[in-house]
Amino acid sequence: METSAFRNNKAGSEGFTLLETVLAIVVLSVGLLSVAELAAQMVSGTSRSHYSSLAADLASEKLEDLNRWPSFDPNVYVSPLAGSLTGDTSANVTSGGIGPELVNYYDDIQLTDKSGAISETVSVVSGSTTSWKTTTHNPDGTITTSTSTSAPTGAGTIDFHRRWVIEMDQPVTGVRRITVLVTLEGTAGQAPVTFQMTTVRP
Repeated sequence: METSAFRNNKAGSEGFTLLETVLAIVVLSVGLLSVAELAAQMVSGTSRSHYSSLAADLASEKLEDLNRWPSFDPNVYVSPLAGSLTGDTSANVTSGGIGPELVNYYDDIQLTDKSGAISETVSVVSGSTTSWKTTTHNPDGTITTSTSTSAPTGAGTIDFHRRWVIEMDQPVTGVRRITVLVTLEGTAGQAPVTFQMTTVRP
């Protein structure tokens, strides 16, 4: 009696068992979940890096702003310490025959990107009144400014809070150390973003 060649190959071509199929699905699922987790972490890291970069720019901008005042101006005059990094502070300052002038050692910044125009809104506190000054850099290169009694709202607005402290005779006599702390606000579900920068000036 002859044996068919097909009958001999039948045992090797049965296919996968149910157990093998389930195990393959489990391994594939674990791999896909790992890839999804990695992608989520990359997106979160990219977003955090973007916010940190903006905070660094805002800290640098404030230090440059404070550096342009003459040393006797109330905005940078200090004896021996002004401002705080842990709370919003203000003081009436008299210096070089100027003042008394209310100086705030904090502000709020809102950044908005709409239709290619980038707007920066800064809070200005005078007494008990807060106004908002918006500077818009338009795509055509023009710059416009406006003032409002209410903070702008809307989608795409990124809110930062800045505080700064000015210390006299630090780190050596005759100079002042200025430290700015920038904090990202209103980011639910995301780790806080803060950036601190220091400079020394006469």
